[in-house]
Amino acid sequence: MPSATEHDVARVTELLGRRPQGDFEVVVRNSDGDPVVVKNAPLLYDGTPMPTRFWLVGAEKHLLVSRLESAGCIDLAESEVDPQELVQTHLNYAVERDSQISADHVGPRPHGGVAGTRTGVKCLHAHYAHWLAGGKDVVGAWVANRLAE
Repeated sequence: MPSATEHDVARVTELLGRRPQGDFEVVVRNSDGDPVVVKNAPLLYDGTPMPTRFWLVGAEKHLLVSRLESAGCIDLAESEVDPQELVQTHLNYAVERDSQISADHVGPRPHGGVAGTRTGVKCLHAHYAHWLAGGKDVVGAWVANRLAE
């Protein structure tokens, strides 16, 4: 996995309010180059599993998605998307993430799909980040459509 630049680490630290605990790369930037989505390594520096592969760090988009979540849209999204597409989203996410862990890795591994869940919708931010990074994510697409309204 390509490493983030020192500038990216500093900016993501500022956006998160804490220093990242593992390797990442910025995979989506806004028009002025500021990080919007980071792609996390599947294991943190201390070996702790990191199930969330794509993380929404862009301040504006994070705020917009937070508003959807606070308005109860997690349950709404789950009720409106195709359940089989959601299962496939989780499966594809886990396969991509887990493919980055060495076969001889000893110790805990991340589990689940988007945001570490196996079923349903846990976090609109994680789904939207995945979708923004080019992932086929039915909930991420739902969020994008909702934000466009």
